[in-house]
Amino acid sequence: AVKHVTPAKPRRTPSQAPKAKPAAAAAAPAPAPGLAHTAVVVYAKDKDRVAEFYRQTLELEVAEWEDSFTILTAPGVEVSVIRAPEALARQLTIASPPALREETPIKASFLVASFESVREAAAATGGGLKPPEAAWSWRGAVHLDGYDPEGNVVQFRRSAG
Repeated sequence: AVKHVTPAKPRRTPSQAPKAKPAAAAAAPAPAPGLAHTAVVVYAKDKDRVAEFYRQTLELEVAEWEDSFTILTAPGVEVSVIRAPEALARQLTIASPPALREETPIKASFLVASFESVREAAAATGGGLKPPEAAWSWRGAVHLDGYDPEGNVVQFRRSAG
């Protein structure tokens, strides 16, 4: 009879060892009643114009519209647009079209149904969207950058399917 021998596995040094899988993350706590799971805050020189951009491009509902802030909502998301303090607002120059603030190390990304509806809403409110050929796919979604009326870069994404 033939005996099958399984060769011994070579020993691994700690740097060669497979990485441990992270422990299962605890489920995110449910938000308190009236709070969205995800919220984005945008400070704006022209609060009303910027709020209208986010309301239309993301098809959000107005939860509150005050002189100093606007809160826009949809299930699971909230966008708060706050009037920039006077000292900061005086320092800001907003061109038309706005200079893009591409050096900012953070960018909000929102799931949308259609880039074309976003393009129309952005154009109507002083923002914009890059051309369709600038879109890229990643993790099951198609991504396309745009900008609000004050030049804040915003990413829109839709299902790749």
